[in-house]
Amino acid sequence: MDVVHLNQKQLAARWNISEATLERWRSEGIGPQFLKLCGRVLYRKVDIEAYEDSCLQISTSQSVTAQVSAG
Repeated sequence: MDVVHLNQKQLAARWNISEATLERWRSEGIGPQFLKLCGRVLYRKVDIEAYEDSCLQISTSQSVTAQVSAG
């Protein structure tokens, strides 16, 4: 199985946010894990999808992961 990577520009387009937002998130420790190789920032698709899963919500007061843990 090949590991798929997205660069900052690709992830920003996927989420319809600015690259500056991703840069800020990295400096604040927010968002998916990332790789920094030879000065390039890359995101593994598996880490992006895990982060997206962690952000799932079922209401404004409860997340899906909290619901699953309680169930």
